[in-house]
Amino acid sequence: MSGSKRISGWFSERLKLEDLPFFKTPDYMYHVNEWLGALVAASFIYTIISGLILLLYYNPEAGYQSTEAIIQQVPYGSVVLYSHLYGAYAMIILAYVHMFRNYFAGAYKRPRELLWILGVLMLVLTLGASFLGYSLIGDALAVSAVDVGAGIITSIPQLSFLIPIIFGNYDTGDYERVLAMHIILVALIGLLFVFHFFLAEQYGMMPSRKVKPKVPAVYTKEEWSRFNPWWPRNFVYMSSLIFITWGFILAVPNALAYLNGLPQFLNPFMNPKPAPPPNSPAAAHITTYPPWFFLFLYKIADFTSDVVVFLLIGVIIPLVYLVLVPFIDRSDELHPLRRKVFTGIGILMMTYLIQTSLWGDLAPGVEVSVKEQVVAYLIPAIIVALGLTFMKPLENQGKVIKGTSPLTSILFVIVAMLFAGAWVELLQYPSAFTFAVTAFFGSLFYLGAKEMSKVVLTSVPNRALPETRQATVSTSNETKKKFAEILMSLLFILVVILVAQMWTIPPTGYASNLFGVDLGLVFLMLGEAISLYHYVVYKKPNEVVE
Repeated sequence: MSGSKRISGWFSERLKLEDLPFFKTPDYMYHVNEWLGALVAASFIYTIISGLILLLYYNPEAGYQSTEAIIQQVPYGSVVLYSHLYGAYAMIILAYVHMFRNYFAGAYKRPRELLWILGVLMLVLTLGASFLGYSLIGDALAVSAVDVGAGIITSIPQLSFLIPIIFGNYDTGDYERVLAMHIILVALIGLLFVFHFFLAEQYGMMPSRKVKPKVPAVYTKEEWSRFNPWWPRNFVYMSSLIFITWGFILAVPNALAYLNGLPQFLNPFMNPKPAPPPNSPAAAHITTYPPWFFLFLYKIADFTSDVVVFLLIGVIIPLVYLVLVPFIDRSDELHPLRRKVFTGIGILMMTYLIQTSLWGDLAPGVEVSVKEQVVAYLIPAIIVALGLTFMKPLENQGKVIKGTSPLTSILFVIVAMLFAGAWVELLQYPSAFTFAVTAFFGSLFYLGAKEMSKVVLTSVPNRALPETRQATVSTSNETKKKFAEILMSLLFILVVILVAQMWTIPPTGYASNLFGVDLGLVFLMLGEAISLYHYVVYKKPNEVVE
């Protein structure tokens, strides 16, 4: 591996990479849980690149016709378009996971308040930009979604002037204004991302609670100086995550493009293809629904006819809470079970978001009485309140649950609630889909309950390993590294074989999406090969995960 070190040194010397003011990383932080922000950034970067390619071919004055031309006529146009769509989807999902993970970890507390607020604002802008991008397709679903958005704005007389500014003449198939607003929001996300990244590098990743159990959870400069520099280890590890993320973004939608005849309730989640044009006879036979990430709002609209109440429930109250939570939760505690009120609110926000989205998909446009609303949302609240009442911080108990942490326990509570909710949905709307959802959450509940039931005595304190044991561990590590080198070589050989045959795939037509699947597999294998390289070159013999 001396050759790779020489190359790394060459770049470091020429680009002054060792002088970059980037966060140095402790050994135990090299696992994906600590790098969720990098996954969001990877999705954002891919979406920007693919969006710029699409911009070369998209004609906003004829949105639907232009979209169809990209799919049918532009070489590998459908590959770029579908992956652009799913790049935005991945960014939204990962942003939610990143936000809630940081919420439960207490990463909004000082000194990271501004970092948290910027993240919340970027999530809102991402949802807005994704909605506008979804609308650019110009199909029946996009027009219906824009109609709903325009109707909400029009219902507030003081905001009616925004309609021509945001949407322009979309009803005639002209999406120039929608495209302009889409680009503006993406640019704002980019600006906030730069600021967010700068602050994240200044504060560094949040230390393990075993190291820093209370706020401010930051490493001192003396501690920071002993960690691994950003170049090259962080760069290598981050590169592996980027390639793996891009691989999924490419492979998944292009594989789904070959699934035909999906049930209606699966279309919001799994169909990358455009719906029929708004004025076609086929459009009259499809159920209109918004993009999946706004299904929760779509269902909340069935709760009330008052737009102000709708906005308060679905947008304003959750957003204001997330922005103000760093200033409301002023305790020094980071443990989720030492701030049970805020933990409970976070669990309910996650549960209600998933529950209401599925509800909007299964029963679109069906009005919901106040009684039904109370039953639907009170039961999870009661389960959360009872669950958190009896949960205690695991560090202070004589017994521990093997393999679990407070976050694991919280996730188990969420799965239990989703399992209970799935049963209710199955009884009310029996179908193959609701049965599959119930079976899925039931399986997760069973596995979680089985794991949570394993109670063992307190672990034995760490002691120095005998010399013979140390030698055995060292030999085992060397064997693993040798195996990783062999596997890495095999992956590179497979990449070369796959790339060689990719170019035989037709650039347009039915088979063209196989190119996207293959390219996704290439990225996945490259990402895994780089991950193995990171393990072989940088993994230390006694490196552990806290």
